[in-house]
Amino acid sequence: MTGDSGDSDLAGLDAGAMARGFATGTSDPVDVLDATLARIARLDPTLNAFVTLDATARSAAEASAARHRSGAPLGPLDGVPIAVKDNLVVAGMPATWGSRVFAATIPAEDELPVARMRAAGAVIVGKTNTPEFAVEGFTGNALFGVTRNPWNPDLTPGGSSGGSVAAVAARMVPLALGTDGGGSIRRPAAYTGLVGLKPTIGRVARHGGLPQVLLDFEVAGAMARTTADLATAFTIMAGADARDPTSRSMPLAKRRRERLRVLYVESFGDAPCDLSIRASARAMADTLATLGHDVRDGELPLPIGRLNDYWPSIGAIGLARLVVEMPEMRQLASEKYLAMAEQAAGLGIVHLASIIEEVRRLRSLASVCFEDLDLILTPACAAMPWPASESHPPMIDGQAVGPRGHAIYTGWVNAIGHPAIALPSTPHENGLPIGVQLVGDLGSDDELIALAGDIERERPWQQRIPDIVKLDIEAQVAR
Repeated sequence: MTGDSGDSDLAGLDAGAMARGFATGTSDPVDVLDATLARIARLDPTLNAFVTLDATARSAAEASAARHRSGAPLGPLDGVPIAVKDNLVVAGMPATWGSRVFAATIPAEDELPVARMRAAGAVIVGKTNTPEFAVEGFTGNALFGVTRNPWNPDLTPGGSSGGSVAAVAARMVPLALGTDGGGSIRRPAAYTGLVGLKPTIGRVARHGGLPQVLLDFEVAGAMARTTADLATAFTIMAGADARDPTSRSMPLAKRRRERLRVLYVESFGDAPCDLSIRASARAMADTLATLGHDVRDGELPLPIGRLNDYWPSIGAIGLARLVVEMPEMRQLASEKYLAMAEQAAGLGIVHLASIIEEVRRLRSLASVCFEDLDLILTPACAAMPWPASESHPPMIDGQAVGPRGHAIYTGWVNAIGHPAIALPSTPHENGLPIGVQLVGDLGSDDELIALAGDIERERPWQQRIPDIVKLDIEAQVAR
């Protein structure tokens, strides 16, 4: 399933190593782009991570190479190739959202997080696959088909940022942008051995994108193979903008303690979780204790039962709004999502008001919880990856579950608006990655990234690569 590699092929380098090569002149952005496109051509027919490539990538790489030659790069990612999830708006490229509804839409401007990456010199290679309207935990749609996990192409990389994580895990690009409205960065990162951050609501300002369907839960973030690369991308994307008022009222993060107060929550009530995932999460709790933090076991100190009951209707209400505002939805959207919207249309305004009030209540309770805690550690997913074309696993640890049974650990974090980072833990005995999530207080995004860096130094994960990549590297060396 896996292999170790110290490969230095240009496409497989992390973003920091690419930037060092550009600075010393041992490589340039055009060479890296060529290697990137060649790997995409070889591996993407199997994985289906990308839905379209950016025709302007070469001119962007050439402009970056000229800046490096003149000693004036725009920043630490100047010339680094990145991928962007297909529900984020990139100028001159379709933002289809995995749906025929938006397939013909070509935006003229980048949305804000993408614009910030472009302004920093990152080279946008292409758009990555997502389920239609990004409301499911696997990655596939009628437009572009199913995306597969580089660690085992028979299995899903999760969703909805499945194309982005597949591109990074397969070493096609070192960084990818995605969104997280209910775990859509964290769970795919966990399934592919990556580190991914769901920022605090407002920490990465949003403007100029597609409509929201999950209230204000969805945030933009990045996925990477190393914590250092994630930190660089986050620094570029983060910050206030007057067009996003939420971003102007960000709380100041607390000063990081030397000895963090960590609550380890292994299970949520009687909801099942794969035993291998439980063991891996326990090992991460032990690692945090080894690093000197105060780790205790306990239950989640938030009553999320009502939120879980409401969750299926939250996205459905958002879809119902789209059907009302965009008549073409009835002709072009897949029947599955139209049925969801139709069901939600009958719920009424009282139901929506009840959801909003429950979210407000949970945010208040969560804010109080973090007066006595610095972190909550949980598994990132309840199930190991399942067959790629199936929307969810029907069973977990011998117990029947519904469509979000695998996703129980993540949605509540979106509802309360707090930051959470997913990072690799001890892999499964079959070699598949397993991830955990660390949830912090409002505005503690940088502290989460710093702690992930501590953990990465204690138990490095980036030398593990999927066999599909190892074999590709070996084939290119043999040539």
